[in-house]
This record gives sequence, C-alpha cells and structure tokens, in this order.
Amino acid sequence: MIFAPPAAQAASHRTGACVKCLIVDDVPENLVALQALLKDEDVEILMAGSGAQALELLLAHNDVALALLDVQMPEMNGFELAELIRGSERTRHIPLIFITAGSRDQGWQFRGYEKGAVDFLYKPVDPHMLVNKARVFFDLQRQRHALARELQERTEALYINEMFMAVLSHDLRSPLSAIMAVASVLQRAPEPAKVQALACNVQQAGRRMGRMIEDLLDVTRARQHGGLAIEPAPMDLGPQAQRVVQEVRAGHPERHLRLEQQGDLRGEWDEERLGQMLANLLGNAMHHGTPDQPVELSLDGAAADTVVLRVSNGGGIDAELLPRLFAPFTGRRNRAGQHQGLGLGLFIVHQIVQAHGGTIDAASQAGRTCFTVKLPRRAVAA
Repeated sequence: MIFAPPAAQAASHRTGACVKCLIVDDVPENLVALQALLKDEDVEILMAGSGAQALELLLAHNDVALALLDVQMPEMNGFELAELIRGSERTRHIPLIFITAGSRDQGWQFRGYEKGAVDFLYKPVDPHMLVNKARVFFDLQRQRHALARELQERTEALYINEMFMAVLSHDLRSPLSAIMAVASVLQRAPEPAKVQALACNVQQAGRRMGRMIEDLLDVTRARQHGGLAIEPAPMDLGPQAQRVVQEVRAGHPERHLRLEQQGDLRGEWDEERLGQMLANLLGNAMHHGTPDQPVELSLDGAAADTVVLRVSNGGGIDAELLPRLFAPFTGRRNRAGQHQGLGLGLFIVHQIVQAHGGTIDAASQAGRTCFTVKLPRRAVAA
C-alpha cells in the first residue's frame, strides 16, 4: 500500500518555517559581521544599509522576528527609523534592539526606550550576549508560528467534525426517510407490480447512503493516515473508463456524455480508486454542469510516461471558489431541484490523484469548466 500526505498538511509545515531578522547599519563590515553571528538554518537575515532600505525591506517581508538598528546613521538615524516602524500597524509589533557606539548616559537610553526599544547594546558588541538575546526572540517567533499552525489545524478539524454532524443529521436522513416510507407501503401489502418498483427505490436509497458513508470514511482515512491507501497493479484505463461511463449514462439517461480515447492507456494504478475518481468527476460534471451541454471525458495516452485525463462540462465556477475547490465540504450549494451532495467528491478525487503521484487542476473559462488529471504510468506516492 502507498500513502500520500495531504497537500494541506504539507503547506502548513511550510508556513512560517523561516524566522526573519532585520539588521540596519550604514557600515557594510558591521552588516557582514552581524549576519555571520546570527545566521542559522531557519533564520533569514535581511540587511539594510540605511533607514530607507530598511523600510523597503519591511514592506516586502512580513512577520519579522527582530530588528537590530544602528543608532548613528546619516539621513535617517536609528531613533527616527524606530519611530516610523512603531507608527505603522503592520510593523509596530517588531522587537527593536539598538546598537550604538555613542554615549551611555541615561537620557540617551531613555530616548531609545521611548521610541520602542526592548534593549540597548553598545559597540564593540559581545557576540555571546547578542546571540543569546536574539535567540529569545527567534524562539518566541517559532512558538507563535507553531501556535498559529496548531490553531489552523484545530479550526479545520472542528469544521470537519461539524460537517460530519451535519451529514449525519441531514444528508443521511433523506435516503433513510425514503427507505422507511417504502417499508411502510410494503406493510400494506401492495400489488405485486408495485413491489418491484418499491424494491428499486430501496436499492437506490441504500446505494446513496453507502456512497455517503464511504465518502466519510475516505475523509477519515485521509486525515488519520496522511492520505488514501492505494494498491497499484498493471491495468488498462480504457476499459475501466468505459464501464464508469456506462454506469453514469444509466443514471443520467437525459444527458449527453462523450468519451474519447487515444494512445496507450496502460499503467500501474489502483483500478478501484481510479474508477472512484472517474465516477466522482463525471458525477460532479452531471450535477453542476449546464444540462443542455454535453459532458466530455477524454483520455490521452500519447506521452511515454504520463496519461492525461480531462473531464469538461458546460457552466462556470466562481473565481473565489477555485482556490478551495478540492477542500472537503466545499461547494454544497446546488441549483434548485438538484440533489444536495456532501461536497466530498472533489476532495476524494484530489486525494486519489495525489496518492498516485499525479496532479489535478481546474479551469473555468468561456462558459465551460475542465478538470485535468495527469497520472504517471507508475503510481509513486507524492
């Protein structure tokens, strides 16, 4: 079995991984020396030779953990720069340490603390003192990053749990009510001709509940195990696609669904999971696409190492929805008269593609929406 880590988790590890430190000094040799002292694997040193350059760097970089300011600089001294930093809502939280070769009198220090300094260091600077003081602020920044990541993860988990409860209390109730209604009719011993139709209704409701439960289980598996498990084996994607297309056509006889195939469609994939991926993509196109426009599935095996799959349908997707299209429980609002889905189909598609080491993209333009999946011929965990 192969497991692939969710993209959301990978992104959360990248967020805030680097601690930034700003050094401002008009003497290049001092900048180089301070950089050598403070540089570390996860510490990015931002160097400025003047107050103006420092302000430009602060505009380009967010979340600076510490700023070391030389007091005696031409044009804009350290106190004036500190006043501008403290005057901006975006940068006023940055801790400031002044470094000066000037006077040690209390009036000078009082002016520095008045401008927002957390400490004063005098040249020549003691390297051990500087490194230890800086590490305190770097550690605080790392802790803030960790707390922010934990808060984001807990918020996402709470949202998922709330949606689980919504599914259990609302979405599953609909097919269950249909089953109960049929059971009530059967108790009245209907005509034999009606029994067959009622049995079909029970089967449809049961399959619908089964799909919902499987989707919920897949979300749980992906979150607990860092991705969906797959069991790759040699297969031909063409026959699998034809079977799925026949099933979708049977469920939507009023819609036009086209299948196009070219090239070699053989590879090593999980056949059941790819069938699930195709069914979800085509089902999404049927439910959300414009009814009077065809749904198209194309398979392209012309490349030597990759098979490209495209599903397109009429209609567009709101631009603000595209960045979070593959998040669970997204896009649950349907047009009037359409079945309300769980919003899990595209999330599970993304997990299946990622587990195979592939990519999936969505584009919406000129009145049509297209999902493009690229699968390596041999599944490799992302």
